[in-house]
Order: sequence, then structure tokens, then C-alpha cells
Amino acid sequence: MKLSNKFTFVRILYAPIFVLLYFIPIWVKAFSPEIAAVLAPISMFIAIPCLIFAEYTDYLDGHYARKNNEVSDFGKLFDPFADVILHLTTMICYMFSYGEHGCYIYPVIFMLIMLREFSQNFLRMVAAKQGVAIAARKGGKFKTVFYIASGFYALFLETLVRLDFVPSWFGVLRIISVVLFCLCVVFSYTSFIDYLKHFGSVLKDAAK
Repeated sequence: MKLSNKFTFVRILYAPIFVLLYFIPIWVKAFSPEIAAVLAPISMFIAIPCLIFAEYTDYLDGHYARKNNEVSDFGKLFDPFADVILHLTTMICYMFSYGEHGCYIYPVIFMLIMLREFSQNFLRMVAAKQGVAIAARKGGKFKTVFYIASGFYALFLETLVRLDFVPSWFGVLRIISVVLFCLCVVFSYTSFIDYLKHFGSVLKDAAK
């Protein structure tokens, strides 16, 4: 496997690891709150730096693909696929919390984002079959950056909960998280419309 694709694979590999780090304290809390109280902050101290590195690999794979002349149609498909796996996985986690203060993203918001991402991947697959590689456009890149920012904000709030450092106005902070993910929906569909404008003809040709 090329070096650039190895960095991309890190994001896919870390997705289930993040799920375990996020949910183990929640699961343990059901039968042993004392042990869960110890695991809760530890889970965040491990998850956050690992997630930062996983997101950083999105830069590393592109950097080494260009540096080592490894740019390929496979990489153009593999990179956004890994992004989707990691981001949808973390969003699923943010629908739950170790505390009793509510979630950071509502299921309906997640469903809208998931449908957009699946539709985008379908467009990429159809285009690939037609011999067209769809590279990330500016709108798609901005959407991804906003996914990351919103995700880390939600993770920051969950970290406050697990450190038992919840301010009285935490409810306002949680609402901000929901609003940020609502904006993710707006930006994701705006960018998807842009992709359809530029590559919609691929779908028409494939459907003939």
C-alpha cells in the first residue's frame, strides 16, 4: 500500500477505536459508577490526541500523494470514503453522552448528513465507472472542515462532562453544538448541489 493511502487508512482504523473509547465508560457506568468515573476522563485524554492525529492524516495523505507522485483515481475515492467513515462514526457517538445533559447532535440531523454522504459516494462510484474521478471541490473541503470543527466542539463538551466540570450554562453550550451540526447540514447539501451541477451529467449518461 502506498504511503499516502496508509495515512488515509488510519482514519478508517481509528473509527472503531474511537467508538470503544467513547462508549466504554458509558457502558461501565451502568454497573460500576466508581470504575466509570475513573475511565471517563482517561477515555478523553486518549481519544482527543488520537482524533487530532487521525484528522491530520487528511493533510498527510494529500501531501505525500503529491510529493511521491502517488496521486491516483483510487486515492481520490479512498480519501473521501475514509473521511465519511470517521466523521459519521464520531457523529453517532455524539448522539450519546456520559452525563445526563443531553446529546450534541440530534438523530434527524445525523440522518440528513448520512443521506448526503451516501448520495455523494454513490455519485463518486458512478463517475468512477464512467472513467471520471471526482476530486474534492472547495465547497466539499469547507464542509469537511466544518464537520471537524463541530465534532471537536462536541467532544470538548463531552470532555467537560467526563471531567465533572459542567458550568450552570452548559445547556447553552449544548444548544450551540446542535446549531453547529445544523449548519453542517446546510453546508453539506450546498456542496452536494455544487457537485451535481458539475458532475450531474455523469448520472444522466450512466442512466441511459
